[in-house]
Amino acid sequence: MTNTNVAWETYSKQKPERRLTNAAGERTWFNWTQYADHGPGAEVLAITPGANVLDLGCGKGGNIAHVAALGARAVGVDVSRAQLRAAEERWTGSGVALHHADAVRFLTESSEQFDAIYSVFGAVWFTDPGDLLPVVHRRLRPGGVLAFSQRPAIEGCYGCQASYINRSEGEDPLVVKRWDYEPERWLAILHDHGFTTDTARVLAAPPGPRKVGTLVITAHRSG
Repeated sequence: MTNTNVAWETYSKQKPERRLTNAAGERTWFNWTQYADHGPGAEVLAITPGANVLDLGCGKGGNIAHVAALGARAVGVDVSRAQLRAAEERWTGSGVALHHADAVRFLTESSEQFDAIYSVFGAVWFTDPGDLLPVVHRRLRPGGVLAFSQRPAIEGCYGCQASYINRSEGEDPLVVKRWDYEPERWLAILHDHGFTTDTARVLAAPPGPRKVGTLVITAHRSG
């Protein structure tokens, strides 16, 4: 298995910059899916001004910058220094606090309580839920929101799977682990770790040639 830091540094070189504005002409916006101008926005997190919000796998910072624009205290965590450098360059002055860390380590070492924690094709997809969900639960305030999105599981391919990050021609791809489950299985896993689940659904792809939807799950810390 590839070193995680190496894999995501490589991925950062392939990840395009977010557009300067979206279809509505906005400079910041929230996008849960792999498609531009598609799907729900930050309303999923029920953010209010002054809320403490954490992005697990913030990448180049587009979503967490929008969280800051909504008046929340916005914290982003990523294992890729290159992604964080891009976020710092683009969103300087936005009020985002960025940290270079593994999600589990950050949550374990942090003493902060968050009103919302989210992951968009990020750490929830690429971390064993048995390791991640207990520390997410500890860092969420009672009633706090956990929301995440990722590609839906391929039928018959559940649990820990291999995910490939391509490199240049002539080089083998890098391999990282990801965790894929059907929505119903995610409900059970979240319940086992002290969460109540509001929604677990696959959003259909927008009209066009691409057909893969997006799994979006919203849960709350109970107790």
